[in-house]
Amino acid sequence: MSDQTASLKDGADNANEPSFIIQRIYLKDLSLEQPNAPAILLVPAEPQIQVEIDVSVDPLADGVFEVALISTLTARVDSKVLFLVEAKQAGIFQFSHIPPEQVDPMLGVTCPTILFPYLRSNVADIISRAGFQPIHLSEINFHGMYQHRLMQAQEAAEGDGSSTAAESKIILPN
Repeated sequence: MSDQTASLKDGADNANEPSFIIQRIYLKDLSLEQPNAPAILLVPAEPQIQVEIDVSVDPLADGVFEVALISTLTARVDSKVLFLVEAKQAGIFQFSHIPPEQVDPMLGVTCPTILFPYLRSNVADIISRAGFQPIHLSEINFHGMYQHRLMQAQEAAEGDGSSTAAESKIILPN
């Protein structure tokens, strides 16, 4: 009888323990365009690559959020688009009994860090399937990106309306 009581007490204690659950990771959107094919495929120049990455967070229910990494990769040859890849890698994350001041950094840093390898793989795969050498996205410092966004929000709150959403994206040079 005492074992059952101890077991029930342990279960009640665990019910109030902080938890972070990955409910699902999925590819929400993926597109590839080659607007200047086939003529541009015959140009013997090395393409210039531009990569943009952004993070979006949407609350779904109490303590449940969809976090999405949104990327645009553009390859140009002689200022013409060789190919354009747009991808949105998303996940549903659940937070229970986590202090509110810790949820925001987890949404801005931890969740994108979990999603990034999936995004990287899907982008490389679609580029390869289009007939090009795969492009593997470089690692991203999501903590730095999160800190940058906090600074932008603080500047905007102080009345310096010069910050825009476009400034918070990460743009990687080739």
